[in-house]
Amino acid sequence: MQLGLGLYRHMLTPDNFRFARQAGATAIVAHLCDYFAEGPRIPTTRDDGWGVAGTGLDSWQPENLAALKASVEAEGLQLAAVENLDPMLWHDVLLDGPRKAEQLETVKDIIRRFGDVGIPVLGYNFSLAGVWGHVEGPYARGGATSVGFLGADGPQETQIPRGMVWNMIYDAEAGPGTIGTVTQEQLWARLKDFLDAVLPVAEEAGVRIALHPDDPPMPTLRDTARLVYQPRIYQQVLDLHPSPSNTLEFCIGSLAEMTEGDIYDVVDTYTRQNDVAYIHFRNIRGKVPRYHEVFVDEGDVNMIRVIRILLQNRFEGVIIPDHTPQMTCDAPWHAGMAFALGYIRAAIQACS
Repeated sequence: MQLGLGLYRHMLTPDNFRFARQAGATAIVAHLCDYFAEGPRIPTTRDDGWGVAGTGLDSWQPENLAALKASVEAEGLQLAAVENLDPMLWHDVLLDGPRKAEQLETVKDIIRRFGDVGIPVLGYNFSLAGVWGHVEGPYARGGATSVGFLGADGPQETQIPRGMVWNMIYDAEAGPGTIGTVTQEQLWARLKDFLDAVLPVAEEAGVRIALHPDDPPMPTLRDTARLVYQPRIYQQVLDLHPSPSNTLEFCIGSLAEMTEGDIYDVVDTYTRQNDVAYIHFRNIRGKVPRYHEVFVDEGDVNMIRVIRILLQNRFEGVIIPDHTPQMTCDAPWHAGMAFALGYIRAAIQACS
């Protein structure tokens, strides 16, 4: 089991790699989609979503992937995964649009590049609304700024405008109107098309693709269906196209927010099956439709018990802190991450 740190595209620098290594991490999960370019922050809801898709698409080219891997390894770390495809690369795969076949070929090419470069995992989120509806507030210990989902008391749900998917704008000139309603049957058919197309390529390339559960885990959001909003539905994804490359990007916080299942049984089941590629290690208070994200040691989930299950099941993937509450200092993101990394490292050592 490895301790890792997730870094946004503009944060993939030697200084931040050294920060990760100094905090005890041995791996990096890189985000190449530029959704928080103005600085690291917690994922709250804004009218323009997370920004404009398609910035820095050259990052996905083979020579730049290889350069990123080399720069990570130069600081004594491993590039364990790349998380989230830029919506500009596959918006019509998600929307079942006219460029779907072309964009499926693009995703296949990216997976082949990962295999050639030696990047073992591509994390993805098969979602139309994306991470939406979160608000910012002093929800963590000592009034630390974190995010919450407040259901009816949160942002008013509106249909997704045309030119937007996964909370990012891919076509600013799309014009008025919305993408309309998307049903469960439609979304699952799109997922099957995606898996059927890319998994044979992933198997050949030796790359695992790993699905993040819905966050927030609601059955529908912004009039569109969600996929994995209960833990048991993860098994349906695995059964839809059984493959060693069809795996899970396992978010403890999102799974604990769900209304069904015991989080410890869920962790045990999927790690015993060896279906988990890597883990977002985050704690929460509450469940949908109302919850708050908190420090790793103060929420509803006994994270030490989770670590024990992972060790018992000989989980060999990477654990990263995911997003954390922001601490009151000159470097709120780094301080929050340092606290979480230290806690996880100590827990692994103690439980080992």
